[in-house]
Amino acid sequence: MGSFYKKMKKSEDGNAIILMALAMSAMIAMVGLVIDGGNLFVSKSHLQKTANAAALSGAQEIVNSEANVNEVVNQILASHDEVESLSQVNMETSQLHVELAKDVPLFFATLFGIDSIPIEADAKAGLNPMGEAKGAVPLGIDESVELVNGQTYELKVDAGDSVSGNFGVLALEGPGAKTYEDSLTYGFDEDLKVGDIVNTQTGNIAGATRSGINYRISNCPYPDGEYQHRDCPRVMLVVVYKPYEQTSNQMKKVKITGFAYFYITQPMSNTDDSVKGIFIKRTGPGITGENSPADRGAYAIKLVE
Repeated sequence: MGSFYKKMKKSEDGNAIILMALAMSAMIAMVGLVIDGGNLFVSKSHLQKTANAAALSGAQEIVNSEANVNEVVNQILASHDEVESLSQVNMETSQLHVELAKDVPLFFATLFGIDSIPIEADAKAGLNPMGEAKGAVPLGIDESVELVNGQTYELKVDAGDSVSGNFGVLALEGPGAKTYEDSLTYGFDEDLKVGDIVNTQTGNIAGATRSGINYRISNCPYPDGEYQHRDCPRVMLVVVYKPYEQTSNQMKKVKITGFAYFYITQPMSNTDDSVKGIFIKRTGPGITGENSPADRGAYAIKLVE
């Protein structure tokens, strides 16, 4: 009887060892799957974030050239150590599509002959007319004026011989030459959006305009005509508007219908009563907005589903 129990105990001990071995194998397999799965998740997430960043940054250069787009995309990929992952870049009139692909090395799965798994990521970013932005200057242009890129325009800041008495000079921070000069020099620090009603500035503020405009020119480090640089204050975001309230000789309020970028081409002399420059196509940090902004060459970038 005693020998029977001894045999049973040995059998149970053997089964326990087998079960423990199986449990250990299952645990190792689970740990391996977690490691490989986690590595795949992190790699996929990083690749998608890189594709998003490349599309968003590259799309900002669509208005300039394809060479600029490719340069920016490559810079973003390099900063994320994903240069070798680039599959293709497709640029359309108002949209950029970036596709990335790479093989992710595995650890546990190599025991089964699987060394890596391919992953892909793609992102599309599109240009949309800007509908809301911060940093606009207190100068505007009537929506009835046709804007031709590269053609010289004069933004009048003195009533002069006009019967209207106002040329789109806006009181973004309230009336007064000082507040006007500040917002012209540094940009209005609050959001403006399509549909907003804005008061106009009255009186002759040519002197304040000269100070603001000449400050912007003197603080741009690039030669005349190089308006593609994003840190040149000679490029100003101006308001496109339509008259909202006016008297017989003065426009009192305007309604914002869009935004445009204006590049100052020359300083203002003591006798000037207008800001001379050209309108350009450009992207900025604003957003599209909800009120169907007019397309006047100022664009916001967003990812496209």
